[in-house]
Amino acid sequence: MVLQLCGFSASNYYNKIKLQLMEKVAPFEEVLAWTGRADPHVTSASPLGKVPFLKTSQGPICESIACAEYIEAAYPQSPLLPADPYAAAKVRELILFLELHLELVARELYAEAFFGGKAGDATKERCRKLLLKGVAGFAQLAKISPYLAGEEFTLADCAAIVHLPLVASASKIIYGEDLLSTLPVRDYLNRMSERATVQKVNADRKSSTVALMARISAKAA
Repeated sequence: MVLQLCGFSASNYYNKIKLQLMEKVAPFEEVLAWTGRADPHVTSASPLGKVPFLKTSQGPICESIACAEYIEAAYPQSPLLPADPYAAAKVRELILFLELHLELVARELYAEAFFGGKAGDATKERCRKLLLKGVAGFAQLAKISPYLAGEEFTLADCAAIVHLPLVASASKIIYGEDLLSTLPVRDYLNRMSERATVQKVNADRKSSTVALMARISAKAA
């Protein structure tokens, strides 16, 4: 069977895997799947109802880190992890740092920033402190010369391209300032947006976001 990427294109973690597959020119098809523990189609593959998940000829795989590692092993063409073990570890380090100390922290602000919800003052204060620490650490690890890990496009770029805009936007909306503005993130993202794969991912994200917001509105009605 052809590898199936399940989820929706408004999800940054879905887009991380989608971008990886497109950059590798790996054969795959997209299968629309919304998040939710009530949908057995989703929970049979992803127990917590999260996307993305993969459906392979051997069975399903959930969690984007596991999905990315599987794809690199199963489709070795156009590798997005360096062959050198240390260099590969540094790419993984960047991804984990970006997701644990920036995106996951900023995620607590998304409800108010993007979906009409509300984040408490204590949450905002705590997230701001954590984000400032995370940005300082990220600045120490990221090379951005011209790619996140150095001279080659890697899995770290697949993650950064989809996560950094959300972190920047959420912090600007909530705090009145982009907490990533001290880093050359805007120039980096502008360069990455010149890639055809990124343009496709971004276009699909916009249309999927419209569908997501309509879905949220319908549930709230």
